[in-house]
Amino acid sequence: MLFYVEGLSKELPSNINGMAQFQEVMRQQLESSMHAELEKLSSTAKGAEAKVSKKDFEGFRNLFHRFLQVKGPSVEWSKINRPPEDSIQPYDKIKAKGLPDNITDSLNKLVVVKLNGGLGTSMGCKGPKSLISVRNENTFLDLTVQQIEHLNKTYNADVPLVLMNSFNTDEDTKKILQKYTHHRVKIHTFNQSRYPRINKESLLPVAKDMAMTGDNADVWYPPGHGDIYASFYNSGLLEQLIAEGKEYIFVSNIDNLGATVDLYILNHLVSQPNGKRCEFIMEVTDKTRADVKGGTLIQYDGKLRLLEIAQVPKAHVDEFKSVTKFKIFNTNNLWISLSAIKRLQEQNAMDMEIIVNPKTLDGGLNVIQLETAVGAAIKCFDNALGINVPRSRFLPVKTTSDLLLVMSNLYSLEAGSLTMSERREFPTTPHVKLGSSFTKVQEYLTRFESIPDMLELDHLTVSGDVTFGKHVSLKGTVIIIANHGDRIDIPAGSMLENKIVSGNLRILDH
Repeated sequence: MLFYVEGLSKELPSNINGMAQFQEVMRQQLESSMHAELEKLSSTAKGAEAKVSKKDFEGFRNLFHRFLQVKGPSVEWSKINRPPEDSIQPYDKIKAKGLPDNITDSLNKLVVVKLNGGLGTSMGCKGPKSLISVRNENTFLDLTVQQIEHLNKTYNADVPLVLMNSFNTDEDTKKILQKYTHHRVKIHTFNQSRYPRINKESLLPVAKDMAMTGDNADVWYPPGHGDIYASFYNSGLLEQLIAEGKEYIFVSNIDNLGATVDLYILNHLVSQPNGKRCEFIMEVTDKTRADVKGGTLIQYDGKLRLLEIAQVPKAHVDEFKSVTKFKIFNTNNLWISLSAIKRLQEQNAMDMEIIVNPKTLDGGLNVIQLETAVGAAIKCFDNALGINVPRSRFLPVKTTSDLLLVMSNLYSLEAGSLTMSERREFPTTPHVKLGSSFTKVQEYLTRFESIPDMLELDHLTVSGDVTFGKHVSLKGTVIIIANHGDRIDIPAGSMLENKIVSGNLRILDH
C-alpha cells in the first residue's frame, strides 16, 4: 500500500515500530510543508504587518505542531473525578467576608477585559456584535463603559477597560471609541492573532498571500479566546499595566450582560496571603437543561481542569450532558493574575487543549481552524478556584430570543447594569423561543410595536409570520403559531395568559 502526502511516497511498514517511525516522517513532512507555505505568505506582508504576522505565525506554527502530535481524545474518561469540595466555593461564602474599608485600593489593582472579536452575523447584523443596540439605544459597548465609569466615579478609582478585538472588529470598534473620549474610563485595545485556515485534505493554508479581501476574504480566522494570553503579552499592554500597578484582569464575553465587576470576588483575590495567592478564578453556575453543552470543571491528574464537550469521547457525551453528574458550567467570567500570565508566557508553559473547528467555505472547500479556549488554561495557574455564582451573572445575548428578555420589563437598567425586576415573583428567566422570522435584529424589531409585558411569563414560543401590537401582556405559557401562508397580528392591549394561538388573525386599520 502506498501513502502520498505532498509528494512524499513511503511504503507502509508492517510492524508497529515501523508504523510509529512512518507517522513521525509524515508529521515532519507536514510541518516542513507548512513552514514553507507560511514563509511564502510572510514574504507578501508589507511594513508593520510583516512584524505582526511574524509573531502570529510563530503562535500558529506552535499550535499546528501540537495538533500533529495529538493522538486520540485529550482526556481519559476513567481519570475524571469530581473537583474537591473546597475547589469550588459557593458565592455566599465569598460574600460573607464583606468588603474592606478602602475598596478603591482593590479596584486600582483591576483591569476589565472584554472579548470583542465576534461579529453580529448570527443575529443578521453587519460589523462587531458589541455595537448592536440592546437596551434604550445602548449597545453592549455603551453598557460596559457606563458600568466601569460608574465604578470609577463612585469609588474615585482608575479601572481601565481593555478590548480584545479581532481583525474583523478592530477598525469599526476604534471608530466608535472616539465617542467615549470624555468618559471617566481609560480604554485600551489589542488585537487577537490572525491565523490561516487549513485545507482539510492537504493540511496547508488556503491563503496565497496576506491580503484580506477578494479571494482571501474568508481564508483567515481569529483563533478563539484562548489566544488572549499570547496576544495580550505580545501587544506590550500586559507589561504596561503591570508597570501601572495592576494585578488582576476580569475577563468576560462582551455579550454577557451579567458579567459586571463583583467587589466581593475582587476582595477575595486581593486579600489572599502572598504564598497562597489565587492566580485564577472561574465563575461557574448551576447547570440547567438549557446549558448541557457548557464546559464544566473536573479534577484531573490532581489539577482543576475545564472539560469541554468537544473533548468528550462520543460514548460519554450523554453522561457529560447529565445535570446530575456535572452540576455546574463555565460562565467564561474569569479573574486572572497578570503576573502569572507573564510568567507562564515567558516559560512557554501555557497549555490549552486544541479545538479543531471544521468549516465549509462559500465555494464548498472544507477547511479546519485550530482554536483554544481561555478557560482551558486554568490547570496552568496556582491555587485556581471555581466560585459558584448566582445565575444572574450569566446573561448572554446570543439570539433575538435573548434580546427580547433583556429589552423587556423583566430587567431594570441602572448605570449600565441590568438587574432582574423586583416585581418578578420568581428568580428564573422565562424560556423564550422565537422562530426563524425573528432571527435578524431588523426583522425582529419590526414585529414588535412595543416590547410586551413579560413579568409573569414562564414560556413563550412564537413561530411563523407573527406581529405584536403595543402594550401586549404575556403570562404563564404562551404559544403562537402561524402556519405557512398565514399571519397572526396580536392586537394592541391584548393580555394572553396560558394560551395557544394558531390559524390566521389580521388586524387591519380602516
